[in-house]
Amino acid sequence: MLGRSPARPAAEWFGSGSDSRRLWYSAPVKQVLEAALRAEERGEPAALVTVVATEGSTPQKAGAKMVVYPDGRIVGTIGGGCVESEMVLRARQTIESRRAQLASYDLTPEQAGEDGLVCGGRMQVFIEPLEGVPTLCLFGAGHVAQPLAHMAKAAGFRVEVADDRMKFANRERFPEADLVIVEEFKTAASQMTLGANSYAVVVTRGHRGDADALEAVLGRGLRYVGLLGSKPKLVHIAAALEERRLPADRLAEIRCPLGIEIGAESPEEIAVSILAEMIAVRRGVEPERIGPMKMELPGRFRVNR
Repeated sequence: MLGRSPARPAAEWFGSGSDSRRLWYSAPVKQVLEAALRAEERGEPAALVTVVATEGSTPQKAGAKMVVYPDGRIVGTIGGGCVESEMVLRARQTIESRRAQLASYDLTPEQAGEDGLVCGGRMQVFIEPLEGVPTLCLFGAGHVAQPLAHMAKAAGFRVEVADDRMKFANRERFPEADLVIVEEFKTAASQMTLGANSYAVVVTRGHRGDADALEAVLGRGLRYVGLLGSKPKLVHIAAALEERRLPADRLAEIRCPLGIEIGAESPEEIAVSILAEMIAVRRGVEPERIGPMKMELPGRFRVNR
């Protein structure tokens, strides 16, 4: 392909704003995938962009990849120019929405000419969010926490448990947990994985413990902060946190009552309800879309009720 800006094997942005610049270097697909793996291991939000199909003349062919970060940095390239700029924008939207997308881009001769390329084809690009393993941070190791830890681990979550009572927070009760801490909740929080891919569930034995745990996690950009209890309990806890000078925008992060309404009564059923809500958040399912997946049988199978 001819032009003043030939496609390169990989690239990375350095700097920001008017000082940002792109430095090109030779990097195989392996290096791009290693960047994706590092992002997942660190729980750093990013998106993997892959060219899955092309038609006609395009700056890159199927298999080209790049990793895009929320601030617009990239590792790799899918050919530069207008198509790459568009896909970087879409990748950042994917990071925000946490939902994969399949995008098509028609590269007209006019657009290609503006980028110094002799192209005029179509590219199909798959963009997927990279989030790594989510972490459930349980504050409280009581009757609901035990089945929730077990089920969350089976659902692919890293599990960390904290309680100030050794008879509750121990390996016998939580054999699957990645971390079990016996400390006051504020102290325990400093040892736990609290980040953009973390889910905090507060199920302590009393209002003071709930308030301490919530004060330690609110405002830290967690994916999910839930408090087990009723609306009157939430009002009481919110008033206590307000006295500790927590601003209203932080208090608004709290999900309470916790879980999805399924008529749960037992600790195990309540744990199912909470985990279902966590999974919905993880998969980007809006609350109004949560419901039974019922379908009507066609034709002779249909039954009038």
